[in-house]
Amino acid sequence: MSEKKELSFDERQAADLAAMRHSCEHVLHQAVYRLYGETNIKAAMGPSTEDGFYFDFEAVYEGVRITPDDFERIEKEMAKIIAEDMEIRREEVTFDRAKELFKDNPYKQEWLDIFQQRGETVVSVYWTGKDFVDLCRGPHVDSTGQIGPFKLLKMAGAYWHGDEKNKMLTRIYGTCFPTQDELDRYLWRMEEAKKRDHRKLGQELDLFIIDDEVGKGLPLWMPKGAMVRKLLMDFAMDTYLARGYEPVASPHIGSKTLWETSGHWNFYRESMYQPFGIEDEEYLLKPMNCPFHIKMYKARKHSYREFPFRWTEMGTVYRYEKTGELSGLTRVRGFTQDDAHIFCRPDQLHEELIAMINLTKYIWGTLGLKDFEVSLSVGDPANQGKYIGDRESWELAENALEKALKQEEIVYTRFPGEAAFYGPKIDFLFSDSLGRKWQCSTIQVDFNNPHRFNMTYIDAEGVEQQPIMLHRALLGSIERSLGILIEHYAGAFPVWLAPVQAVIIPIADRHIGYAEKVAQACWEAGLRVDIDVRSERMNQKIRDAQLLKIPYMLVVGDKEKESNAIALRLRTEEDKGMVKVDSFIERVKALVSEKSLVEWNE
Repeated sequence: MSEKKELSFDERQAADLAAMRHSCEHVLHQAVYRLYGETNIKAAMGPSTEDGFYFDFEAVYEGVRITPDDFERIEKEMAKIIAEDMEIRREEVTFDRAKELFKDNPYKQEWLDIFQQRGETVVSVYWTGKDFVDLCRGPHVDSTGQIGPFKLLKMAGAYWHGDEKNKMLTRIYGTCFPTQDELDRYLWRMEEAKKRDHRKLGQELDLFIIDDEVGKGLPLWMPKGAMVRKLLMDFAMDTYLARGYEPVASPHIGSKTLWETSGHWNFYRESMYQPFGIEDEEYLLKPMNCPFHIKMYKARKHSYREFPFRWTEMGTVYRYEKTGELSGLTRVRGFTQDDAHIFCRPDQLHEELIAMINLTKYIWGTLGLKDFEVSLSVGDPANQGKYIGDRESWELAENALEKALKQEEIVYTRFPGEAAFYGPKIDFLFSDSLGRKWQCSTIQVDFNNPHRFNMTYIDAEGVEQQPIMLHRALLGSIERSLGILIEHYAGAFPVWLAPVQAVIIPIADRHIGYAEKVAQACWEAGLRVDIDVRSERMNQKIRDAQLLKIPYMLVVGDKEKESNAIALRLRTEEDKGMVKVDSFIERVKALVSEKSLVEWNE
């Protein structure tokens, strides 16, 4: 028998917190039954989550309905149950006993059928006190009195088993922490996240819209948003070209036969749109760029001396996402990737992976996100049918990724069975200013597409060999990255990324001419500035510019005109006083050139 792995301190803390949240979810379940009656409400299921817990209920009768207005009443009942400090006790029972315990609950009966089909012979239930029981694997705390401060957060609709063909249930979300201080900090972050919601800020800052008549999940970029998008893509592309990448471009559609050869049609069909006919041939909207790049490689023969090829494309792709899964810019149906494919010899693989890892850190570090975690998604040897290729090639690819991560001393978590169908991958999850983790960058090793497409090169001995293919998208989806950045900066982009870097505010109409002169000097220096000639009062114009997160307000009047200067206000409400126009331009140009995250250099 193998020894049980000893958990680290952090792992034990996480396990204890999960057990407490799981127990709090049972208390929620019990409180709802107390208040609404077990015959009126049917409990479906609910786990603990990374941030708290949730539970799904069905209101059996039309007259029974839970709304957020009921949260206070439910929380009071939960507090009573916790104060009663009832024992939470595990019991293993037979399926016959379990079916009797939950005879009036169709959801529990369905779970029991699933467990039996898996070949299980007994199931576990948990009792809270003497009267409340639920079907559960645990773990839990020993008694309700060990549950810390909690809060119910929101409600949502949720299909049973996540299948839209099933009944819609009522899902109640909550959270729980060991101390009130930790709960208060979490609730603050939640409120701050609402203020930073990129969908809300996207409207307020006039960055993008999503119009149902155009189609769900298809963002339309307004001028300011399109400017930020361009600046982000230019930064990425310029960085890649400076590091030896070459640009390529491919169409938005491709013949169905291409996707059959690549394996997408068999392994990725659920995420692809249906074929459409052109004359006698079927075509598909592309979900990925890689088959096109492979075809470019195969357009001519290659020598080992030419390697590596580093080809990059800002390629727009289309993937089918269910309406309920769409979310602003972070989950869309049409998006642009900073995609790249590297074709290299086996002896170049390690060096290329190291370069990609360091490039990922540079790109996101420049954007202001430096803290990250890495996941390594590998294949499942017991279920090789999910993947293209043989197990030996998979092990070579997985070992190459692990070797690169270890050399760079990057801590990672290994996830068996989570690889893409054509190869293992590493994902970078960067933390934003609120500590939330976002999956941003992906690097994959692919031995299989080169084999499927019969890709070759001539080695030093004149023998045909197969190259290795690397897939990487460091920003991933440009749309998703911008959604993350909007929330990270609460819409106040760094100066180099701001769509409008300064607004010039003439105090009176007679100062408009001087404002235009200042604007011209800024435009000629490559700065993005507007002039506010509205009839509003100066203070209102300053306030409006701050609400639009514009970095600088340049107020101009008689004194400024006489001194060839501006009165500088920052969006942080700091008043920097009078600054010479030339000095302002040079300082901002330096911040932009350095991709600085600093608001203003003294």
